[in-house]
Amino acid sequence: MGEGGGDALRIGTAEREDAMRVLGEHFGAGRLQIDEYEQRVDAVTTAVTRGDLRALFADLPAPYPPFMAPPMWAAPPPPPMPPPAYGAVPMYPPPYAPPPVVYSPKSKLAAGLLQILVPLGAGRFYTGHYGIAVAQLLTCGGFGIWCLIDGIILLVGRDQTDAEGRLLSD
Repeated sequence: MGEGGGDALRIGTAEREDAMRVLGEHFGAGRLQIDEYEQRVDAVTTAVTRGDLRALFADLPAPYPPFMAPPMWAAPPPPPMPPPAYGAVPMYPPPYAPPPVVYSPKSKLAAGLLQILVPLGAGRFYTGHYGIAVAQLLTCGGFGIWCLIDGIILLVGRDQTDAEGRLLSD
């Protein structure tokens, strides 16, 4: 017999725990009195086969322990795909090639050192970022802190660019 098998199949701890849980649900719903609930739980602990447990649920509506549920039938497999039509060749786009990397003639080291040593936006004037440079000049470089942090970022940062979007050379 299958998983839903006969009443002569022996049960294990999992089936007993499921049966006790479901009996607790029936007790909570008011279908069982406390003494009858205790008797059925005692019977669950001594049950040996599925038939022993099935008798405890004969006069109760759903829910039932999972082993008492009817077997689930599998859906039929989908029909096979038709064979491909020969003769047509699929067209694929050419592989993506990233654009070539263009480096700036300006140095990342020079920009970072200028930014740190002359804390008035000198490094940003050097790279052509005039908006940031003027803001740093007007705020005295954020009292030097903004220029110091910006200089460290210029030195350590990976993809630092000039005003035209070219990578600063190392």
